[in-house]
Amino acid sequence: MSAPARGIAHLIGSVPLASTEEVFRRIAGALGPLLSRMPDGETGQRRRWVYWQRTMLERHPAMEVDTDAGLLELRQWDGSLLRRTDLLRFGPGVDPDGVDFPTGYAEAARDSWACFERLRGEGAVPAEMRFQVCLPTPMSSAFMYVSPRAHDDYLRVYERSLRRALADVLTAIPHRDLSIQWDICQEVLVFEGYFASRPADYRDRVFSLLKRLGDAVPGDVEMGYHLCYGSPADQHLVMPKDTAILAEISRAIFSMASRPVDFLHLPVPRERDDADYVAPLRSLPLPERTRLYLGLIHHADAEGDRRRIDTARRTVGDGFGVATECGWGRGDPARLDSLLESHRRAVDYLVAGGAR
Repeated sequence: MSAPARGIAHLIGSVPLASTEEVFRRIAGALGPLLSRMPDGETGQRRRWVYWQRTMLERHPAMEVDTDAGLLELRQWDGSLLRRTDLLRFGPGVDPDGVDFPTGYAEAARDSWACFERLRGEGAVPAEMRFQVCLPTPMSSAFMYVSPRAHDDYLRVYERSLRRALADVLTAIPHRDLSIQWDICQEVLVFEGYFASRPADYRDRVFSLLKRLGDAVPGDVEMGYHLCYGSPADQHLVMPKDTAILAEISRAIFSMASRPVDFLHLPVPRERDDADYVAPLRSLPLPERTRLYLGLIHHADAEGDRRRIDTARRTVGDGFGVATECGWGRGDPARLDSLLESHRRAVDYLVAGGAR
């Protein structure tokens, strides 16, 4: 595989398969030459992204249901109600600063890394492939599962626990083999006004959080950000008008980071093959080292993929790679073969220069 094609495709994280080994073998066999990093598919209890953190919080002795907070109604972009959820808080008499949340991310990464390393040694995974660990932010579970009145304490405690998990990952996996992806969803939804309440200084809070998390990853570890509009039912929670909010958040990440950002992923809805959607990216100062991935690949829409590629090229030039909008774990497993083929076709079209 030629150098321009290596790393031209990116996978967000989840894959609807039964096991980590099945994910590695299937993805490596289909897309290995096109990828520079590979996630473990977030199989098993991680299939629903951060919902397993909800389960952890419900079982944690320091947490209880906030009966005064009401229910969070989770609706997707068309108004469809997906679920109503109780919100949690710290129990009476609990000192939040004495609480530790066992996130489970380090343990999952260690187990998957052992499988990845074994398969790489067997030649089933390309030798130069990095192992991609996808991590949420504290806001991910806070805005979904925790009462707003407990947010300040919860965010502080969860960030401490998450950074401890990151430190364990960094100890367990050689830095040259590791890629960290920060999943940025609830932050985007906060900017969109999706939740019933948000702090007045939400911009500063989001930007400073993303800086802290990015700076916690050593410079010899590859690191990037995946910005997202949510997909609990395999559809967005908010349908973006354009990439203006994504560009604003990305611009802040680049300007505040103390270390290089190696990759950035931004979603492109299926219906948006128009220039207006991607126009805000014209003014995004992409650092030289940062690879932009646009999530413009959609199931069974090869012609639309090509249109979206052509529109993106006219806006941001030739230096971007391709991906889907979000992970695949909550989608139909029967679509997997088609999605893999869509990646190959999109890469072929992109490398060939598309419609000139």
